[in-house]
Amino acid sequence: MDEIVVHKFGGSCLRDGNDIDQIADIIRTSEGRPIIVVSALWGMTDRLIRASREPRYASRLVQDLTYQHLRFAPGLDTGEFGELFKNVISGISKELLKLSSGEESLRSENLILAAGERLSALAVAHRLRRSGIEDAHPVGAEDIGLRLKGIGRAKEIDIDASSVNLDRQVLVGLPILTGWFGEGDDGNIALLTRGGSDHSAAAFANLMNASKLILWKDVDGIKQLNPRWGIETPAIPYLGYGQAAELSMHGTPVIHPATVFPLIDEGIPIEIKNFHNPNSSVSTIIGPDIVTDEIVAIGCQPGVAIITDNKPLSSDLLLEIERLGITPWLVKSTPEEFRIILPKHELDNLENFVSGKIEFKTAIISILGNPDIPIEHELISTNEYATRIIVETNQLHETIRELYHSLFSRQDCK
Repeated sequence: MDEIVVHKFGGSCLRDGNDIDQIADIIRTSEGRPIIVVSALWGMTDRLIRASREPRYASRLVQDLTYQHLRFAPGLDTGEFGELFKNVISGISKELLKLSSGEESLRSENLILAAGERLSALAVAHRLRRSGIEDAHPVGAEDIGLRLKGIGRAKEIDIDASSVNLDRQVLVGLPILTGWFGEGDDGNIALLTRGGSDHSAAAFANLMNASKLILWKDVDGIKQLNPRWGIETPAIPYLGYGQAAELSMHGTPVIHPATVFPLIDEGIPIEIKNFHNPNSSVSTIIGPDIVTDEIVAIGCQPGVAIITDNKPLSSDLLLEIERLGITPWLVKSTPEEFRIILPKHELDNLENFVSGKIEFKTAIISILGNPDIPIEHELISTNEYATRIIVETNQLHETIRELYHSLFSRQDCK
């Protein structure tokens, strides 16, 4: 029997209907038995978020959603999945009406946001069928027992609970699974943090004992340095799970930070491939960690907040950090004081829990590997994967470029 290969297509692979035809071509030539996980269509989640917070846009949004998905998948409303399509659209209207009447509800908001993935799965399944892949069919993750750890919003998928509850009998033919949401601890729908569809795909790879997870992106893999810094660098052929997680927390948005966790124990590899050039030999494989001193990559996340206080760390603050799915770069606490370093943009979410002194720094940099040169900036931590430093500069682009050239030129000279 063919081994299962999970394919994840994000919003950047769903910009117009022709992209679904590209998915069809990829699936026809793929090895193994494919399972597909999809995000919402490009830009759709942002529109749903806006509508859930400003319900006066509700009627226009519903019309636009209907039009856009029918443009992607003509005949969806009258085809095999027509009733499902109409039910999702009417469900959005119903929940938006509740919000516009002042009935604030996290459940209503979650149902609205999750509708983006539901509609995407319907559109992809419909158009794949029209292209000749007749066993394509949409599957809602929540409907088949995918469990998340949390109520309303969750940081990760509960693999153990999902393994017991998942209805695998539905995952026949070519299932088009929704990413990003599942059933929370209270039995209601729960969402992962933004970008969590990659984590959903990894969870399905674990639960279905897949041989591989392929993340289709609009890039050739993970680069040595994020192109935003103005240097074109090659894709990294291989990253360990820990290295990939480290980079994802430091300004390399190719994968979600939690993506690798469901795969580590099973050793299931991830391959990151370019959706627009699927036959390219250039890609990044993520798999078991390999100990190396070689400099592999540099990650940089601008905007750093350092919180310190002359008292023990509050358990309320820790619980809120956990609830919001925030990953601090450093947490250090003694009976006399504590120090936390985290992304600056997360402070607004913690304003009711933070006390003490707050300092702002330009950026945190993570160097994957073991740099054998003096670190000129503040060293905050080292682990088996990386060295983390804080920089304070008015010329961050120049600092990053100089550091990159210095580290990699030294390495090339060895």
